[in-house]
Amino acid sequence: MGRGKIEIKLIENPTNRQVTYSKRRNGIFKKAHELSVLCDAKVSLIMFSKNNKMHEYISPGLTTKKIIDQYQKTLGDIDLWHSHYEKMLENLKKLKDINNKLRRQIRHRIGEGLDMDDMSFQQLRTLEEDMVSSIGKIRERKFHVIKTRTDTCRKKVKSLKQMNGNLLLELETRNQQQQQQQQQLHWPTVPPPCMHSVISTILI
Repeated sequence: MGRGKIEIKLIENPTNRQVTYSKRRNGIFKKAHELSVLCDAKVSLIMFSKNNKMHEYISPGLTTKKIIDQYQKTLGDIDLWHSHYEKMLENLKKLKDINNKLRRQIRHRIGEGLDMDDMSFQQLRTLEEDMVSSIGKIRERKFHVIKTRTDTCRKKVKSLKQMNGNLLLELETRNQQQQQQQQQLHWPTVPPPCMHSVISTILI
């Protein structure tokens, strides 16, 4: 019997839908590979699952960019990279502006590039506040570093003291054991009571 036709519609059960997606994805990737090898075709497949997980097949020796470049060159009137390039230029311009602003602030705070005669009272006041704020942040950072290093040194000293105490205790224990062993070796032996009479007789 031949296989019955499957009605093409959305599979309601999520598990069955995922299983079908995986099987058919592998099948179409296999067909794409066969087409690429048998016919020396340039094949590129890009898939996104329901969960936005990407799966891709590309003919051996190619990259997706090369395929897209060839696609763009073939059509002739499409520039797929233009919008991306424009966004990159815009982002680069913003970063340059931020960098220049930070550089000016650094020069001002170290006293470079300033013409005090042309600055208004409010500008001078703002500059003073910036300098005071910078000094405060530097001092806070310095104290934080000093405190961190001090705490680290204290922990090291505490650890070394503990190690020293353990070594002294171990040394004292060994000395006591050695003293006990020496005492046992030099302890005078006392003859048993029955031997006293024999010794006395011999002496008489």
